[in-house]
This record gives sequence, structure tokens and C-alpha cells, in this order.
Amino acid sequence: MADAVAVAGASGRDAPAGRVPPSDRGSTAIADRVVAKIAARAAREALSGVPEGGAPPHAMVVVHHETARVRVSLELEYPSDIGAQCGAVRRQVVERVKALAGMEVPEVAVHVERLHSALSRGAAQGRIR
Repeated sequence: MADAVAVAGASGRDAPAGRVPPSDRGSTAIADRVVAKIAARAAREALSGVPEGGAPPHAMVVVHHETARVRVSLELEYPSDIGAQCGAVRRQVVERVKALAGMEVPEVAVHVERLHSALSRGAAQGRIR
């Protein structure tokens, strides 16, 4: 009876002759737009909610190898702690992109597009009749 011959792949694990270890079979590519959706959803999770009449967070991402650079645009309630909310968005985006896409996120730029206040909403609604 012939002994099975083992072949070591790049992963260092032995595999029977003629079989390639799973880690050596190919690669996975995640599109920028998929990572952008993950980042936008993470930003939404970090915020207490979308301001009334506001748009949900939007993200743009540039992926290079296993690194994603993220830019998030969002709208916030006024008054609020803008710095704390932007920090929470950064942390959540880094965490979720790492967990779901397996990418490092060295940069998350948060751009606050607009502030929404109850006073401005009331004035806008008062003019529309």
C-alpha cells in the first residue's frame, strides 16, 4: 500500500498530494462600495438617530490592499456635542469595517454637512401653508 504524500502550501500546513490548502486557493476582493455601505451603517449605529428632516450618513471609501480610508458625511442635531459624536462615529466605523471586512482603517474623516435644530424646523414649518 502506498503512503499518501503531503505537500506543504504557503500557509505551512500539509495537504494530501493534489490538494491545495484552502488558504492557498484564491483571494477575496471586497469592493469599495461594499465597505462604504458598512461604514455608513456603522455611522448610523454610532449616532442616536438621524435628525428629523435630515439625511442618513453617507460614506465614501478608497480601498488599497487590506486598508480602507473612509470619509463619512453626516447631519447632526443642534445643540449637541459634535466632537463626541464624531469620535463615536470614527470608533464605530473602524470597529465594524475591521470586524466585517477584515480591513485596517487608518483614517476616518468625518464631515458634518448640516446641523438641524428644533427652532429652524419650527420656523420652516411655520412658513409653509
